[in-house]
Amino acid sequence: MNVGPQDAQKLYQQIARRIAASIEDGRYAPGDRLPSERELADDFRVSRPTIRDAMIALEFQGLVEARQGSGVYVKAAPQIAEDAVERDVSALELAEARRLFEGEACALAAAIITEEQVARLDSLIAEMTRETVAEVFEKHELEFHLTIARATGNAAITATVEDLWTLRRQSSGCAAAMRRARTNSRGDFVVEHQRIAGALRARDPKAARQAMHGHLAQVIDDLLGLAESDALEQTREKLAEQRRMLGLRTEI
Repeated sequence: MNVGPQDAQKLYQQIARRIAASIEDGRYAPGDRLPSERELADDFRVSRPTIRDAMIALEFQGLVEARQGSGVYVKAAPQIAEDAVERDVSALELAEARRLFEGEACALAAAIITEEQVARLDSLIAEMTRETVAEVFEKHELEFHLTIARATGNAAITATVEDLWTLRRQSSGCAAAMRRARTNSRGDFVVEHQRIAGALRARDPKAARQAMHGHLAQVIDDLLGLAESDALEQTREKLAEQRRMLGLRTEI
């Protein structure tokens, strides 16, 4: 199951399509457990981070589900559309755009946000605090940011913020990187959202802008850390393969 040379950003998509095809042709049936991350990495001759991204892409498509401590299981057989096109946007690009637009939206919202909207933000933070399922947490986070956009009272701003989050959903690679970055974050997503809500509750536009900028700056930092970690793991795996090949040569 060798994978040919590909742009690094597209490799996980190629692998996700190959696994989806295996599900469609019956190699893996609904309810089956997929091979382990290491086994798939060996089969496709790619790094484990690439396999992780492919698994998350399949999860976003509703084809598999990850069960804590158990593995990844097939949920449904796909109907593969050959002309399906993903939006080509990186997680870093999206985070940068969100920092620009959502920071100003948050500042504007601080001046006119209603008590009901502040209460809604507090409720969503409480849900995020309790939630352990990544997909559900992300839904609460999305609603939190959209509530702030709506609080501006500006339909164009609301539509812009909605479009930015739609871009995230339309790029499984972007969504996968965002999820992995949050899981391994050196910050605290809940605390960051509490700071944003606190600044809005105080009706302080400057503090609201800073809180949103701080949150998204942490997202950017986490994404850079993730890229560095993936690069190191890929280098280690490449060197391990080189050692293995050299070992075989010395035995000749």
